[in-house]
Formats: sequence, structure tokens, C-alpha cells
Amino acid sequence: MPDPNNNFFITNLTKRNVPDIPFVAIKNKVLNKNFNISLVFVTPAKARELNKTYRQKNYYPNVLTFPLAKKDGEIFINLTRAISEACEYKHSNEEHLAFLFIHGLLHLKGLSHSSKMESEEQKFLKLFFTNGKKSHHRLGYRYKLDQTRRLRTKKRR
Repeated sequence: MPDPNNNFFITNLTKRNVPDIPFVAIKNKVLNKNFNISLVFVTPAKARELNKTYRQKNYYPNVLTFPLAKKDGEIFINLTRAISEACEYKHSNEEHLAFLFIHGLLHLKGLSHSSKMESEEQKFLKLFFTNGKKSHHRLGYRYKLDQTRRLRTKKRR
């Protein structure tokens, strides 16, 4: 579903419905209106295939980000994994999907995993979700995600 005024495209390759999230507003706030983004919701199998092909990693990621050019990028979100993580960490589906989208946008902006990235994630998340929850990372999100990822990879081999 293209948005010609905002250089933003969403493709849903899953059978699930994508929650109503202000993706364009988030993209414009984190990057800018001139950045071209393609957001693709994929199945776990497709996410794993992309991860194996382009990153040589053998697990089901929740989000993958690929810069295509200086002002172009593509973000793939494993919708099934994202929704199950939201339940695991007691987040709304919308908030967790927005968090993963922001995470991908910050990678396109050039940030790597760091405390700076975490503070930027929370800053932007709070602009769109003001429910008073603590930061994902202060709740041990990063640690739990890594543990979950390892467990899931081992079980599915």
C-alpha cells in the first residue's frame, strides 16, 4: 500500500492483520519525509530465509533492516514473532510493532545496538505511546530476547 506523499510502502505477506499504527508519522519523525521506506510484514519462514541468505544467521528474527541507498531502506518484521513477543513481555501488539519499526528506522539512520540507540527508541516510542510503561531494556528486554532466540533456534533445528 503505497503512500506517494510520504515515500512509504507497506506490504503484508502474512495472513494476519497488521494493527493500526501511525507508521508514516513515526518514519517522518525518526528519519524524514524524504527517506523512502518499504515496510514488509513476513512469516517466520520468510524472516529466517532472509536472515540465512543475507546475514548467514540461522534463527527467526523479529526485525531485519536493509539499507538500500543513502535515503532508501527496507524493514522486514516477522509479524508472528512480534505478536508473540508482545504477549511474552506484556506489551500491546501495537506498541511492540512500533518499537520494532523504530528499531529498524534507527538502524537505517546509522545507529548500532547501544545505550544511545536504546534511549532514542524510548524517546520516539513515548511520542506515540504514552502508557507510562518502563523502557523495554530496563525490563530486561534485550537479555530475555537473546535467551528466547537461542532457545527457539535450538528447538527448531
